[in-house]
Amino acid sequence: MTKFYSSPTQVEWTCRALLSGRTIGHEDEIAEVQGHRLAAIIHRLKRNYGWPIDTAYIGPENRAAYKLALGCDRSRLRFPRSARHLSEGGAA
Repeated sequence: MTKFYSSPTQVEWTCRALLSGRTIGHEDEIAEVQGHRLAAIIHRLKRNYGWPIDTAYIGPENRAAYKLALGCDRSRLRFPRSARHLSEGGAA
């Protein structure tokens, strides 16, 4: 089992935002869930759960922006425990 060091709310928010088709960045996470671990959450989703997440660097500050890759088969995604209810076969 993979241990997250971010709150379940931040992990669930990240998964929900990506699944909804949003492109998200640190500013979004701070404003919406008062989190500061987005890069770590994205890293874990990619490395431990195999999520196909694209990263773009925007503006002169090279801020990271994340989104699910186009054509991603969402039915094949594996979910962390706090976001399992977002999966097609997850608990309600």
